[in-house]
Amino acid sequence: MECKFHIIWIPKYRKKVLYGKIRRQLGPVFRGLAQQKESEIIEGRLVGDHVHMLISIPPKYAVAQVVGYMKGKSAIWVARMSGRQKNFIGHNFWARGYCVSTTGLDEETVREYIKRQEEEDKKLDQLKIFDE
Repeated sequence: MECKFHIIWIPKYRKKVLYGKIRRQLGPVFRGLAQQKESEIIEGRLVGDHVHMLISIPPKYAVAQVVGYMKGKSAIWVARMSGRQKNFIGHNFWARGYCVSTTGLDEETVREYIKRQEEEDKKLDQLKIFDE
């Protein structure tokens, strides 16, 4: 049985911190963490201020269990990468909560949506330049 979910979560205060070195390295970190929970990230994007992923989670795990694990362990990884010795457990990186929806028969639509997120985010940022 396959259970696929579209999951979104944000950094605390929705800061645009998912760029550069962290962004390049977080993808493999998330994939490794998913594998530890027998899950697979089918599609994923790290946009400046949020994470989008389509993930397959076996029915024996609750979505909250897998997402909580991934957010917690990745926050610790980010804290270590930034060289912080205080707050080493990474409590202040991700905001509480997440958004989740099942994909059902619309998996291809969700995959395309996730792929376009970075492009859409760049367009919004350019529009904000003209608002100032």
